[in-house]
Amino acid sequence: MSFILNIETATKNCSVAIAKDGETIICKEIAEEGYSHAEKLHVFIEEIIAESGISVHDLAAVAVSQGPGSYTGLRIGVSAAKGLCFALNIPLIAVDTLQTLASQAKISEGKIIPMLDARRMEVYSAVFNSKLETERAIQAEVITENSFSDLTDTIYFVGDCAEKCRPVLTKENFVFLEEVKYPSAAAMSKISYDKYQISDTVDVAYFEPYYLKDFMITAPKKQ
Repeated sequence: MSFILNIETATKNCSVAIAKDGETIICKEIAEEGYSHAEKLHVFIEEIIAESGISVHDLAAVAVSQGPGSYTGLRIGVSAAKGLCFALNIPLIAVDTLQTLASQAKISEGKIIPMLDARRMEVYSAVFNSKLETERAIQAEVITENSFSDLTDTIYFVGDCAEKCRPVLTKENFVFLEEVKYPSAAAMSKISYDKYQISDTVDVAYFEPYYLKDFMITAPKKQ
């Protein structure tokens, strides 16, 4: 029996979950306009440990969202995860944020494109098939009317970019699943457990979140 604590702080959603053998048994999360991770995260961790009826010493591992996403949010989540792993001498598992987001789209065919808002018309995105296999790795890109025009399958977009991208991405095979807005720690449970079973862990001392640096350089406005 393996209990894993999953931590997701890459977006506005401050989310934590306890999973047993890959199944979420309790999740606590809140998405606010202003990031509240610093105030909420440790409280949520303490609360779900207590509510699940286990001790922190029962944890087999801690899984954390590795990004891309908010710089501050990722730092808070990774710092908390590292602290627990050091204190309990248990492994740290890094989970791709966009894979977690994509896994929340329950489809039988087509492709899933998770997108997280960067700035202006810029997003962090990847392409997955319905089996959650990566078909295009994470990219930072500017969305235009020609984005993803080479994909002929039904494309399901998830993430927090619907409002700004829907007016631009208008092809008939594009579907926005607006109910899937933020990645959740509950959706990390199976992914982190699969990684745990094959010892796919990261070095607690040296692991850093996956930041995608600024990728678009604009010329200064003329005075």
